[in-house]
Amino acid sequence: MAEVFRDALGIPHIRARDVGDLAEAQGEVTARDRGWQIEVARLRASGRMSELIGEAGIAWDVFARRARLDDTARRAYARLDPDSAEFVRRYASGVRRGMATTGGAAAEFRSLDEAFTDARPLEPWEDHDPLGVLHAAHALFSPLPVLLSREHVAATLGEEWVDVFAGYGDLGEEAVPTSGSNAWALHGARTGSGMPLLAGDPHRTFELPGVYQQVRLACDEFDVVGLTFPGVPGVQHFGHTGEAAWGVTNAMAHSVDVFRERLRPTGDGYDALGPRGWRPADVRRSLVRVRGAEAVEVEAIETERGTVVSELSRRDGELIGWSVRLPARAGADVGARALLPLLRARTAVDVIGAFSSWVDPVNRVLAADRTGVVLSATVGATPDRPPGRRRRAFDGATADPAPNRPAVPAVEVTDSVVDANERPSDPRIDLGWAYPPPHRASRIRHLLAERRPRAVAEFAAVWGDTAGGSLMAGLLAAVRPDDLSPAAAAALDELRAWDGRMDASSADAGRYGAWRSGVARRVAAHPALAPLRAPHPFGRVFDAWVGADVQVPAALPRLLRHPALAQEVPSIVTEAWEEASVAPAWGEMHRLLPTHALAGVPYVMAPGAGLDIPMSGDGETVRCTGSTSGVTERSWRGSVARWAWDLADREQSLWSVPFGASGHPGSPHFADQLDDWEGVRPARVVTKWARLRPDSDAGAPTVAGAGGAAG
Repeated sequence: MAEVFRDALGIPHIRARDVGDLAEAQGEVTARDRGWQIEVARLRASGRMSELIGEAGIAWDVFARRARLDDTARRAYARLDPDSAEFVRRYASGVRRGMATTGGAAAEFRSLDEAFTDARPLEPWEDHDPLGVLHAAHALFSPLPVLLSREHVAATLGEEWVDVFAGYGDLGEEAVPTSGSNAWALHGARTGSGMPLLAGDPHRTFELPGVYQQVRLACDEFDVVGLTFPGVPGVQHFGHTGEAAWGVTNAMAHSVDVFRERLRPTGDGYDALGPRGWRPADVRRSLVRVRGAEAVEVEAIETERGTVVSELSRRDGELIGWSVRLPARAGADVGARALLPLLRARTAVDVIGAFSSWVDPVNRVLAADRTGVVLSATVGATPDRPPGRRRRAFDGATADPAPNRPAVPAVEVTDSVVDANERPSDPRIDLGWAYPPPHRASRIRHLLAERRPRAVAEFAAVWGDTAGGSLMAGLLAAVRPDDLSPAAAAALDELRAWDGRMDASSADAGRYGAWRSGVARRVAAHPALAPLRAPHPFGRVFDAWVGADVQVPAALPRLLRHPALAQEVPSIVTEAWEEASVAPAWGEMHRLLPTHALAGVPYVMAPGAGLDIPMSGDGETVRCTGSTSGVTERSWRGSVARWAWDLADREQSLWSVPFGASGHPGSPHFADQLDDWEGVRPARVVTKWARLRPDSDAGAPTVAGAGGAAG
C-alpha cells in the first residue's frame, strides 16, 4: 500500500513504507498516467509494435528482432542482484495492476481498435519488461547509425568523402547546427547560499507523451525528486535526493563497434568469417505479426562479434551484413544495477559510485551534495579503441571485439563546469571520434561568467539563449551582390547588422533559416552527390541517418568548401538568398513538431496536431530547437526537460517538460506545461506534503478510467 499525491501540475508524489511497495506503486501510477506510452515502449523493446499499429511498426520491429533487444533484457534481468531484481519485479507488478485498472483503457487503444475494426487485448507485462524499455530507449542513441552512414558515404562517394560527412564536425563557429544536451554546475563559492547548484536540459526527439516523466519517490529509506523514463523504475538521469543531486549529458563516446560481416549459407544457418576462420553464427527466425496485414519473417543472425542489424546483400559472390556489438548485449547488463543505489545516494561520491555500474549510453555526470562537493565523471561501457579506430566499421574477417576501457576517476569541481557534448580537454575522457561544435558550451560559459548567477531562478537566461547563426559568415562571403534584385540586396544589408539571435519574432532569423535551407537543398541536389541517393543496405529504420537530405545539413560547411562544389557555391548561395530574402519571421516556419506513435497509422488521428507553437532557438543554440535544414524548418528535436537542483533548499529547485504529467489527451495535464516550457519558465519543485492533494492510493481499488490519471 502506498499513498499518492499530486501537485498543481498533476505530477505524482508517491509515498510508501518500503522500497518494494514504492516500486510497485510507481509502476501502477505510471500505468495510470502513461498507459499508452509505456505499452508502446514495451512493444518496441520486444519487436511487437506491428501487432498494435500495423505496417507502421514493421521497420522498427525488424530492427528490434535483429538486435535481439528483448532477449538482452531477459538476460540482464536474470543476472541482476537480488535487490535490483526485486525492485524491477515489483515495478512490473505495479504496471500490471495499473494497466488492468486504468492504463489499458487509454483512448489510443480504442482508436486503433476502431481503425482496424478489431480488438487487440493487452497482455500483462513480464518482469523483465522494464529493462527492455530502458534498453530500447538507448539502442539507437549510440554511434551505430552514424557509423553506418559513414559506410554508405564510403561505398557511394568514396573514402575521401567520409570526413566531409562526419555528421558531427568539430568546426568551431563555422559548424552547422546539431543537437545534444547541456549541463552545468556551480560550486558553493559561486552561489548565494554557499551550496552547489546543478542545472541543464537533455536534447532528444520531441515525443508525445514526453520522453521524461517528473516524479517524486519517498519511503523510509529515501525521498527523491527527478525525471524518469516512463516504464522504468526509479529516477535515472536527473535526480535530487535532498542530500545529493545529479544530471547527465551524452559523452559522444565510441560506445559500439560495427563490423562488416562476410556470411555463407549452411543449410538452415550461416557461417561468419572471423579472424580464426569460418564459425557458425547463431540464427533465430521469428514472425512479426502485423495488424491488418501479412506477417513478416525476420532472420536474426548473431556472430561472435555482434548482432547483424542490416539486410543481407550479395557482393563479389558473398553475403554481406553489418553487425553491432552493443555493450548491453555483450555484458548481459543494461545498467539497471545503478537504479536503487542512485535513489539511496547521500553524497556526490555515492552518485558516482552508483553510476559505476552504468552501461549505455556513455554519459558525463555532474553530481553534488550538501557538504559542498561537486564532482564530474564520465560513466558507461566503451570499447578500448584508439581515436583513429573509431571512425569506420571494422572488417569482421580480421578484427576481434575490444575489451572495455577502464573507468577514469571523477574530478572535483572547485568553481564551475559546463558539459555540452563538446570535445573534452582531458584526453582520458576523449572517447569519441567527432563531436558537436563547441558553440553551446562556449556560450554557456560566457553567460555564467557574464551574469554570475547565484540562484537557480537566474538560470532562465542561460536556458533561453538563442545566439546562433554560426554558418552566416561563410554564406555572406560567397554571395554575389551584383546578381541580386534591389529588394534582396537591401535585405542582405539588413542581415549584416543582425545580432544572430534565432528568436521566433525575428525577420532576420527567418531569412537566415530559409537561406540555410535553400543552400542545403541545392547542395543535396548537386550531381556530385547523386551517388549518395543510392539505396542503402542497412534497413528502413536507418533512413533518418543515411539519406542525402539528412546528411547534407550536418556537413554543409565542409561541402561548401569542397573542390567538387566550390566553383558553384557563389551561384548556389546567391540564388538561395534571392529566394529567402522574402521569408517570414523565424517562428512562422520554425514550429514545434512532436512525434507520436500513431503518426504513421492510416485513419487514426495522432494527438498533438494543435501543439505546433512558434519556437525560438535553433539546433546549435543553447535553447535547442533542432530542425533539418532543407527538409523542414519545423523543430522535431530539442530540450525535452529543464532541471535545476538547489542543494541548499530543494524547494527552490526547478523543473519543466514540454508537454505535461499526463499521457491522456483528454487530461488537463496533457500539455499544461507547454506554454511555460516555451517561455522558459520552469516550475518550482514542491516537496511539502501538506501542499499536495491526495489522489487514489496505489494498491487500493481504482475504478477503470477514473481518478488514477493525472488530472
